[in-house]
Amino acid sequence: MSTAPAPARAREAAGASAAPAHFAALSRTELALFLRSKSNLFNVLVIPALIVMGTTTIMKQFDLEGAGLAMGQVMISTSAGIVLVMALYAPLIGIYVLRREEHVLKRLRTGEVSDVVILAAPAVPMALAALVQFALIAGAVAAISGLGLPAAPHLVVLGILLGTVLTAAVAALSTAAARTAESAQGISTIGFLLLLLTSGTLVPLETLPGIFGDVLRFFPLTPVIELVRSGWTGRGAGPTDTLVSVATLLAWTVLCAEAARRRFRWEPRT
Repeated sequence: MSTAPAPARAREAAGASAAPAHFAALSRTELALFLRSKSNLFNVLVIPALIVMGTTTIMKQFDLEGAGLAMGQVMISTSAGIVLVMALYAPLIGIYVLRREEHVLKRLRTGEVSDVVILAAPAVPMALAALVQFALIAGAVAAISGLGLPAAPHLVVLGILLGTVLTAAVAALSTAAARTAESAQGISTIGFLLLLLTSGTLVPLETLPGIFGDVLRFFPLTPVIELVRSGWTGRGAGPTDTLVSVATLLAWTVLCAEAARRRFRWEPRT
């Protein structure tokens, strides 16, 4: 039996019922702020696409054919990792820290808005930009390389959507190490390098010695890359491989979300 006072339980119930409205209102506000900033639009919409184009030079250094891979397949899965990290993870850390330094998060918590809604709303503009950008890049690469449509599109969608939630959770957790808005840039740089280098985004796992590739398959962002590639090629799209990838993604998401809940700072550090 709950021991919370009746007024407290009533406020909690009212907050839960109003969560969709709160989320919609905050998301619209965040989207308007995002669209007003030309630097945000450039950093989120242009830079990731340029980096994806630049990674073709990196991929040519690996024996993709010997690993049973084609350039088009690799570039589509690579674009998923780059877009999620560059268009969502890195800018979202800066947004969270900036909102914290400006006491915006603290003020929102004094009302009925839940913590989940407060943290989810700022991610909406970057998440939408990442999803649209991946769709455009993947479509262009598939058309140019002759890959055609994905063999298992549901795996591509599943990987991108679950990867979006995971990336937002990792961004929220990463802010615990950022004391100021200036230091957030350094934290995001370290974070996105680790995510890209350990997920097969920049270095295909198939080109690594067996033990390294096997271990890295259980790192946070790797299942996203594998689900997207499996969805497009049809290889490794069986129930067992899919279940392992999804379970790994969900486990990391829950772990990061719980760690963020415990360590996220809502007020500026003194």
